[in-house]
Amino acid sequence: MRKASIDRKTNETNISLELQLDGEGISEISTGVPFMTHMLDLFTKHGHFNLNVDANGDTEVDDHHTTEDIGICLGHALKEALGDKKGIKRYGNAFVPMDEALAQVVVDLSNRPHLEVRAEFPSQKVGTFDTELVHEFLWKLALEARMNLHVIVHYGSNTHHMIEAVFKALGRALDEATSIDPRVKGVPSTKGML
Repeated sequence: MRKASIDRKTNETNISLELQLDGEGISEISTGVPFMTHMLDLFTKHGHFNLNVDANGDTEVDDHHTTEDIGICLGHALKEALGDKKGIKRYGNAFVPMDEALAQVVVDLSNRPHLEVRAEFPSQKVGTFDTELVHEFLWKLALEARMNLHVIVHYGSNTHHMIEAVFKALGRALDEATSIDPRVKGVPSTKGML
């Protein structure tokens, strides 16, 4: 089974995270950041992963440290669960509409971390959540998973819908990229490694 457990404790956060790639979309998530909990639940469901997150952070300051460190932990878990990456599809691409919004996420599990985000959110907050933290989460996820991640919100006018479409598309793109393709012998790279 392709799974990983990560524990991270700092002066700002205390996080336990378990990820199973070949799951059923089951999540048990407590972050102290309600919007992030909602987004991770969507990510899990649409990626067909199983994800448990228990995160406690200094949310009395703001949601930054908790959101960032969840991204770090999820990235670590993704990299560890993939192991040697033999047989994976490697690339994933997903378009997801959410009412008036359309998001696209493209990933390459290349071992070369990079993030490109093309999104202009109309609001700086969704509830109490700072929308700039979406970029922070995605960057730490890409960095720690060592993946190339491109996120494009083609259009939208409701910030909640736009971000929700991103997280659903992220789950679907990663589901595709992490899937085993029986035609792939070894790793999907002419270099012989990822």
